[in-house]
Amino acid sequence: MNQLSIQETLFHTIKSRLAPNISFVHDLSELLGISYDSAYRRIRGEKELSLEELKSICLYYKVSIDSLFNFKHNNVIFNSLAIGAEGFSIENWLQSLLEAIQKIYHSKQREIIYAAKDIPVFYYFEFPEIAAFKIYFWHKALIPQSGYEHIKLNLVAPEGLYETGQKLLSYYVKIPTIEIWSEETISSILRQIEYCFVSGFFANNEDVYRLCDVLEAWLDHAQSQAEQGFQYMLGTPAEGVENNYRLYHNEVLVSDNTILVNMDGQKISYNTYNVINQLITTNPVFCDQIEKSFRNLMQKSTMISGTSAKERHRFFNILHEKVNTLRCRIQRMG
Repeated sequence: MNQLSIQETLFHTIKSRLAPNISFVHDLSELLGISYDSAYRRIRGEKELSLEELKSICLYYKVSIDSLFNFKHNNVIFNSLAIGAEGFSIENWLQSLLEAIQKIYHSKQREIIYAAKDIPVFYYFEFPEIAAFKIYFWHKALIPQSGYEHIKLNLVAPEGLYETGQKLLSYYVKIPTIEIWSEETISSILRQIEYCFVSGFFANNEDVYRLCDVLEAWLDHAQSQAEQGFQYMLGTPAEGVENNYRLYHNEVLVSDNTILVNMDGQKISYNTYNVINQLITTNPVFCDQIEKSFRNLMQKSTMISGTSAKERHRFFNILHEKVNTLRCRIQRMG
């Protein structure tokens, strides 16, 4: 690939990601400190980018060099979205996810495939009680000096964070989505709830039962979405595009939380580490491998959305029983 075709690919990639109200020419001229005319000449391919300009553009627009040059080797470049790193807060993390989901939503062709070892992060904001619990737990687990060291857990979600999370969810439910769950998908949050109870973190011990009630209500809503074949916000009419949501049950192979986005011909992989931190890449070889593994995973799974009433009912009964088991175990502790 020659310099100009690389340049053309770079600018095409950037423009496909920009919101319609953003002027790319203005952005580019400001970034490089050049005139509009010089920016136009680069965009049209009449002027080659210098290496320093290429570096500045890729860093600013978060375009990976390996994807740009289409390297086909085992070295993959990731962007890291890590809470606690260099002051990166949960607020920053949620805002970054919101900006990403908005770009996906505004794409003409879009699809999300989510292999969910844990409850998909978007659903934490279906209920303020779950959001409050997870936000507390994230601060405890990921940011040692967050100010939560001696704070007791109540189920009131911080207003700003919950509002951002609700916006995040409102976009997610409108995007064509495939989710792959296992019977362990709910286990992580149940272990976290029990850990917080045993550790004496709850300000009011009765709140642990309230969390169990809310989780059961969330499971009912998730089952309804699977039955309908589309997602919708809790408390709103059950309206959506048929087959916009497909839910698969895999018995053994969902071992991590990985998201693959297909967006106007570009693939992006989000790979979770250390609870909720993300490693993100657009490397085409890596993303193709992830997609291939997902398609293989789906073939070894049972689709429980749409018409699969018997399998769906059996699966959600198992998840409800896990919540009830935790409730009974905590009652015995009390």
